[in-house]
Amino acid sequence: MTFTLDDLAALIKSRRDDSASNSYTKQLFEAGPPRIAKKFGEEAVEAVIAAMEGDKKALTSEAADVLYHLLVLLEARGVSLGEVVAELGRRTGQSGLAEKASRGAGK
Repeated sequence: MTFTLDDLAALIKSRRDDSASNSYTKQLFEAGPPRIAKKFGEEAVEAVIAAMEGDKKALTSEAADVLYHLLVLLEARGVSLGEVVAELGRRTGQSGLAEKASRGAGK
């Protein structure tokens, strides 16, 4: 059986109804989007450090943390994984440089 990001997103969504004493995900939801965003940022920095150090095992672990916390953040703000995937699909219709230029010089 293959575990997908869709599976993880569904699991995260289902944890909204769990008890906070039994679910880290529920604790994050109760802490709110600012706390979730902070945790996502912390995990992203740890992934960057692992990548810079060339530590494949640590990068794999931190990447999993980044993806998990990003999906929790998206769920907390009402953005589905499907919406993000659709945006990625839209962007693949043009070159990366053209797409970036279309968003403006500051991004």
